[in-house]
Parts: sequence; structure tokens; C-alpha cells
Amino acid sequence: QVQLVESGGDSVQAGGSLRLSCATSRSTLVAYCMGWFRQAPGKEREGVATVTSTGSTTYAYSVKGRFTISKDYAKNTLYLQLNSLKLEDTAMYYCAAASSGGICYTMNAPAFPKWGQGTQVTVSS
Repeated sequence: QVQLVESGGDSVQAGGSLRLSCATSRSTLVAYCMGWFRQAPGKEREGVATVTSTGSTTYAYSVKGRFTISKDYAKNTLYLQLNSLKLEDTAMYYCAAASSGGICYTMNAPAFPKWGQGTQVTVSS
């Protein structure tokens, strides 16, 4: 059974940084496509960044160059480093996993069957 537990969300000022964590099992981290998604109030859930089982990454255009997705196999954790945060980055951030690697490149949220509970990121001016 795939379990995903997010943490690290907080309230920060624009221009600041955060690191989100998603604790999972080693088998999930090794074999699954994993990703970070976000959902702001009144908006659809959107893909932020994904990483395949072999380490290939995909980023949304809006976060490219500011956010970094990574895996730590020693800690069985998926990370999302958020730098140069903007007001529009405010959202609930979710960790997700899918067994099909091809899904990673689409960042299509409905195609991901496994989800964490989310962690809130709030950026203020």
C-alpha cells in the first residue's frame, strides 16, 4: 500500500524559500513516478514538478528555475525545494505517485491514483 505524508508547509514572505517533504516507502520512491501538485482556492489542481523512477524531472513553466524536485533514498523522502516564492505560489501542495512512468511527463493530476493529505504554503507580501 502506497503511503504519502507531506510536511514543511508554512507562511513565508515573497522572495523566501521553503522545503516540502513527502515521506513514503523505499519501494515507492524507487519504482514510482512521483510528483508535486498544488491547488489554490477556486482553481484546479495543477502539476508543479514530477520525477520518474530513473530521475528524469519535469517542471511546470511557472516554477522552472525556482523549484527543485529531488529524492533522498536514505530517508525515503521526496522533496520540493521552493525558492524565490511569489504570491501566486500560495496553495495547498500535494505529493502524488503513479506506477506508470509515462504519466510523469504529462503531470496530469487525475492520472495519479495515490495522494497525500497536503501541506499549506502561504506567501505574503
